[in-house]
Amino acid sequence: MISMKKTPPYRQQEPLDSDKPRPAAMGGKEHCLGGRKHRRERMFDSADIRLLIMHFLAQGPAHGYELIKAIQELSKGEYTPSASIVYPNLTFLEEQGMASPVYDGAGKKQYRLTEEGQSLLDVQRGNLNGIIDRLYSMAILSNNRSIPEMQRAINNIRTALNLRLAKGKISQQALYNIIDALDNAAKEIERS
Repeated sequence: MISMKKTPPYRQQEPLDSDKPRPAAMGGKEHCLGGRKHRRERMFDSADIRLLIMHFLAQGPAHGYELIKAIQELSKGEYTPSASIVYPNLTFLEEQGMASPVYDGAGKKQYRLTEEGQSLLDVQRGNLNGIIDRLYSMAILSNNRSIPEMQRAINNIRTALNLRLAKGKISQQALYNIIDALDNAAKEIERS
């Protein structure tokens, strides 16, 4: 477990190995089903980002920008963490003794994984593999969604549903018919 060594209260973050459930607003896995406006869900929480950073630092020292690009490449461009996500996590890893700064020939700061960081990464290998699988899945999903025939079919369903819902009040029987048609289509797709 990562100890909180002299980290100011405003900089304290959840340890990588915390099992404590978190509400959706804090990056937890629960989803809000109510309301009409949907805020984009955070793709990865801080612990996930730190594991990804440590994974790449285990391959060799890197600048923050290189880490951003490496994570982006894993998802084939579908997810790019912002600098405001990566750099504070690098600082946190440094403060916790998981990473240490080194300077390249141009005097730019790079980070390398420490032995303590490598040990934690080894313990968290299962979690890391799950995160990497999610990034690969994002790339596959995007690739398959971009097939023109798939885009056309998705847009046809969306348009038909929106046109029907815009007609006004829906009878109970019509509602059941729409729901059954969508559920049947979903079952066929899942089984294909």
